Amino acid sequence: MLPDTSRTDGPLGPRDFVLYAVCVLIFGSGWLPLKLQLGVVAPEVSGTWRFLVASLAMLVFVIATGAPLAFKARDHVLFAGLGATLFSLNFLFFYYAGYHLPSGLMSVIFSLSSILIPLFSALFLRVPLRRQILFGALAGIAGTALVFGPSLADGRGINGAGEGLALGVAGTESFAFGSLLSGVAGRRGYPMASTSFWGFAYGFLILLMVSLARGAPFMVDWSVRYLGSLGFLIVVQTLAGFAVYIQLIRRIGANRAGYGTVMFPIVALFLSTWFEDYHWTATAAAGIALVLAGNLLVLRQPKPATGA
Repeated sequence: MLPDTSRTDGPLGPRDFVLYAVCVLIFGSGWLPLKLQLGVVAPEVSGTWRFLVASLAMLVFVIATGAPLAFKARDHVLFAGLGATLFSLNFLFFYYAGYHLPSGLMSVIFSLSSILIPLFSALFLRVPLRRQILFGALAGIAGTALVFGPSLADGRGINGAGEGLALGVAGTESFAFGSLLSGVAGRRGYPMASTSFWGFAYGFLILLMVSLARGAPFMVDWSVRYLGSLGFLIVVQTLAGFAVYIQLIRRIGANRAGYGTVMFPIVALFLSTWFEDYHWTATAAAGIALVLAGNLLVLRQPKPATGA
């Protein structure tokens, strides 16, 4: 069993809200650039380039700041777990989901991590599971069914929405478990820069092995679309975004940090409507509203118990 790293009590301070806002803007706007990566270069190769550059940049930062690089073998087990869940498989699943889904709908699926993280905390950390989390989970599942139900019912789900949904859920589960591991790293006192470097490095190695195993050609699309989106994902989402997210986990715990994903779809769906011509339907709107309501229910803090 993993050590408990969740902190769900106490009000959020101004700095916490600032970190939340930055996370929402960065990760909410990151889905469209991810979608723009698809086309010429295989997703696993795009991920390899992304984390190769990110790990090298973080290595320079670690050396410049004097953060430690040497750790024990058991520490590298944790770093490898972070690399697998938070910095490789999570992205790989969503890269492939992007072939089937608009970027905004991928963000809707990803927002379920605000429910999965508390559920995983209860399963692996033995953190008590509040009733409102169960209600939130049911609302999230029902909302997701409304969003994807029509596509699955008319047969397009065999090679379309259904596959995209499955890949998105797998990516969300990977992210949720990785968030718990990040909390463990913080609890053990690992410097954030060192943790990020080793996580990025293992993520790069895993994506490199996947690329080699699949026989994907190592190439670069030199178009402005590809290089611009890759640069955004490296600098803004990977280096800056995860630095903020990991700091948020260390300040308030994985459970509450994960609640910020409730706002990601609002940003992502706005961009998807504007740039991808995503067409809203009444059923999809109701489903998305239900997903957001479920996440907000999880986000709502319990009332303190009153004495007799």
